[in-house]
Amino acid sequence: MERRLAAILAADVVGYSRLMGQDESGTLAALKARRKEVLEPLVSRHRGRIFKVIGDGVLVEFGSAVNAVECAIELQRGMATANGDLPETRRIVLRVSVNLGDVMVEGSDLYGDGVNIAARLERVAEPGDIVLSGTAFEYVRNKVEAGFEDLGSQTLKNIAVPVRVYRIVGTPQVSAAMPKPATEKPAIAVLPFVNMSGEVEQQYFSDGITEDIITELSRFRSLLVIARNSSFQFRAVADVNRIGRELRIQYLVEGSVRRSSNRVRITAELVNVARGDQLWAEHFDRDMHDVFAIQDELAQAIAATIEGRLAASGARRARRKPTSDLVAYDYFLQGRESVERRGDPAMAALSLRRAIELDPGFAQAHAWLSQLHLFMFLVELRPESLHEAIVLARKALSLDEADAWSHRAVGYAYMIEGQHELAGIHLDRAVALNPTDTRITSVHALWLAFDGKGDEAVRCLDADLRRDPFPPTWFWNFRGIALFQARRYREAIESLSRLTDPYPWDYYFLAASYAHLGLVDQARACGAEILRARPAFALGQVGIVEPFRDHSDLEHLLDGLRKAGLPT
Repeated sequence: MERRLAAILAADVVGYSRLMGQDESGTLAALKARRKEVLEPLVSRHRGRIFKVIGDGVLVEFGSAVNAVECAIELQRGMATANGDLPETRRIVLRVSVNLGDVMVEGSDLYGDGVNIAARLERVAEPGDIVLSGTAFEYVRNKVEAGFEDLGSQTLKNIAVPVRVYRIVGTPQVSAAMPKPATEKPAIAVLPFVNMSGEVEQQYFSDGITEDIITELSRFRSLLVIARNSSFQFRAVADVNRIGRELRIQYLVEGSVRRSSNRVRITAELVNVARGDQLWAEHFDRDMHDVFAIQDELAQAIAATIEGRLAASGARRARRKPTSDLVAYDYFLQGRESVERRGDPAMAALSLRRAIELDPGFAQAHAWLSQLHLFMFLVELRPESLHEAIVLARKALSLDEADAWSHRAVGYAYMIEGQHELAGIHLDRAVALNPTDTRITSVHALWLAFDGKGDEAVRCLDADLRRDPFPPTWFWNFRGIALFQARRYREAIESLSRLTDPYPWDYYFLAASYAHLGLVDQARACGAEILRARPAFALGQVGIVEPFRDHSDLEHLLDGLRKAGLPT
């Protein structure tokens, strides 16, 4: 077989699955355009040859390492220019690597370590970055106008010998619509544990166990824990490297749950994503009454393994068994799952009320039932639903003043009622108790928006995207409201357009944003959707569910809705 020395450039798109999920045809068209207008001309100019395109990735051969690196630098600059004024969530951002090594030739394709190292090396790069192997660096370090940062030796998956890696500095840094973490905490995701019970209807139980393990891990301030909604996106994904790239994590937890009569068997393992090796594994075969102890042991073992020590005495003190009644806990998991998935509200309420009947001191069951009543208030505009939500939230807080979800429930209910000072006090406390739960921090950001601090709210929500890059659909409503309050109408439209199943109140801000941009036809189309869902709609209803502290913000929204043709 023919062999030759070649410089291989590897590149792939950051968050490809996310982009495809939000707009498949648009993403494919954009990738095709970038390939034709940016990549192919640069490869030709630097005397390269594209020899493989796989989905969002590309491999390019060059006869010179200098040409390969210069092409990589211009490629990242070209992508940054092409992204231009696009919203962050629509930008196509690359990771790029270059390796110089021996390759085997078969027709027009190339194989061997020279190619494999380039492909593995690309996964070390941050979004918008370029990394080089040590062999490529030795050839180019005095021949290209760029700085280099030594990242040390890296162990690459399925590559026997560690590879010296260098990062090119001075190239454009491009956001991948997933802001970088504010700290250098190790990032970890917990995949939904597999339901091994053989009964589909038991899925809520294994998912509930997983969610509670996520909650326990989030108490360890030394870790950055990916939110439930994003980690659950990868339920059926077996490619650890893909999960690591798209969630930008270093560690992954996966496992299974088997429930039989009064026994539960839980297995779990902790994986180093970059190396693909197992750092820790354990199984627990216990009585059902030990399930909370198992969750606590899992969280502590995982944190201790990652940090090399147990840095969570505060987390241990914060740990509270939610209930001593396992049947109540089962009903709670069913109700919580139904609320999360927007299931039948009547069935969710029945499950949560049953949990409360079995254990009247179950604070979180009261908090989640309060959230359900708030949702019903937004749908039906019945004052008694808001009143019941407030009563339940206060009850939750009286049962456990140190529970973040209880403070969130009170703060959210007070916010909708228009009691901004009280809402802020409780939402601040909720964030202090659990600053890593995006369902808490996002509601706090919504309060900031209604309090007149739209730009600050957007910054907080964009930070939440790091922990939850695949957020639940309501997140885009919160972000749209914040952007509207900040008078950033085009960005508000982009965010609100990502809602997959909009409610009438979602259209308020979309219609008003179009109207304030002078896009009357689009505004009226949104107005028609509001009237279709609510034939008896009147502008007086808006202030009931959009509790802006400053009346001028509410009037600005109403003015947009009037321009959209909605009746007073």
